[in-house]
Amino acid sequence: MPNFLSAFRIQSYRFQWGSDLLNSWAFEMETLILGWFVLVTTDSPFLLAAFAALTFSGTLLSPFFGVLADRVDRRAILIILRLIYGALASVILLLALVGTVQPVQVFVIAGIAGLVRPSDFAVKFALIADTVPAKDLHNAMGFSRATMDSARIFGALLGAGLFSTLGIGAAYGAVVGLYLTSVLLAWRITPIPRQTTENSRPWSDLKLGFSYIRRNETIVAIMALAFLANFTGFPMIRGLLPALARDVYGMDETGLAQLIALLAIGALLGSLATATILRVTKPARMMVIWLVIWHLLILLLGLFSIPIAASVVITMIGLAQSFAMIPMSVLLLKITDEVYFSG
Repeated sequence: MPNFLSAFRIQSYRFQWGSDLLNSWAFEMETLILGWFVLVTTDSPFLLAAFAALTFSGTLLSPFFGVLADRVDRRAILIILRLIYGALASVILLLALVGTVQPVQVFVIAGIAGLVRPSDFAVKFALIADTVPAKDLHNAMGFSRATMDSARIFGALLGAGLFSTLGIGAAYGAVVGLYLTSVLLAWRITPIPRQTTENSRPWSDLKLGFSYIRRNETIVAIMALAFLANFTGFPMIRGLLPALARDVYGMDETGLAQLIALLAIGALLGSLATATILRVTKPARMMVIWLVIWHLLILLLGLFSIPIAASVVITMIGLAQSFAMIPMSVLLLKITDEVYFSG
């Protein structure tokens, strides 16, 4: 098998990649459907931004899930998290079928999902580190990032198509099906057995982790840049994109899906390039440069009201996201691996 598919030689990674792909498709469909629903029913960009913020509300809980993942089977955590997503989506499906979906219900369910969703990213990347050898880690991370990017293309277009033609009930039927299939694939993940730390105290481990971060200037810098990306980069595009599509470009939900797809195409090209043809010898430098470019492109997007020109900028924003975030993830995993094995 060619080197650019080296991570797929590992059977467990293949199953996880498929599970992550379907989970991401379902999530992107939900994001588009519910974001457009909130904007149309409330006519409030502020409430739209609040809804988008709820999807990241569990970020502060991620360290606690990380401590938990050191004590129990990470595959089990991943399966439980994705069962929760499927159950919450099933609630929306039932409400849609009886015709009683209201914005307040959407906010409550989005808030619950947001509490656990950021931890899904941490657990799945930890599983990759458990499964994939260090020499193939860059390749695996690039393709894992590509799953999220491709999901924004196909998930958004599929969600918009079902939502606009068949309604929210049919769209959420597909969402629930994707989540359940993702869980079935996750059952086949077989990470390499590792030594757990069940005899230690979780709170002590958490304090030790924060203490280590404070002493390691490289990790502090990575965390600061990650905070910047999540505080200013992602929300400005993903959170307010429905309002931008409707109020500035005069688009409906199908047009919104096309903008999301363009953003994802740029990100997918960046992910595939990073996973295959690019040789990243200085990930820290690449990460910083493309974070700056990413934010400059967001500022540039504010100058355009013509959809065609904005589409080009949005595609470039997606490319910049991948070139910034993949080196960040790889660098963090490599540093963590060194600390773990040295202990």
